[in-house]
Amino acid sequence: MLVDVARKLFAVSGKDNITMNDIAYASKKGRRTLYTYFKNKNDIYLAVIDKELSLLLEKLRAVTQKNIPPDEMLIDYIFTRQYAIKESVTRNGSLRANFFRDIYEVERARRRVDLQENLMIRKILEDGVKQDIFNCGDTELGAMIILYSLKGMEAPFIRERISQRVEENKDQIVHFIFDGLKKH
Repeated sequence: MLVDVARKLFAVSGKDNITMNDIAYASKKGRRTLYTYFKNKNDIYLAVIDKELSLLLEKLRAVTQKNIPPDEMLIDYIFTRQYAIKESVTRNGSLRANFFRDIYEVERARRRVDLQENLMIRKILEDGVKQDIFNCGDTELGAMIILYSLKGMEAPFIRERISQRVEENKDQIVHFIFDGLKKH
């Protein structure tokens, strides 16, 4: 509950403009209660980020639980991921600005999620290789390349520089992912 209250306050006013007193007052809890769970405002901010990342993982796990072929699953995973991250950042209002300003802080919080994402992508690739759908020699390397490619697209996607183009060109993107640049 404290994290949800803090997220809403950060979203409306920004992390820098909210105090521990503001969070305690809005949550109808005493400061002592707040300090029982969090050392400072930055701890609460990191808890907000962690909760958003947990929601992302839930959505991605739901994709990997579907009974669909690995190629469809990979595409579903990619688009679900990008839209879920954009939704999370957008939902959090002025956290949007903090996302870009505090990118190193966010990246530290994301390391755990990155490891889990890498495993999910790798499993999709391994299943695709087993089913003779993918030609991917090193699935660990393949998963890493896909993950870092997706992470590289996050900022422009969130800032809406490419999200509209992505939406309009899904078929071309899918073709590019599976067939690449080289003529066959």
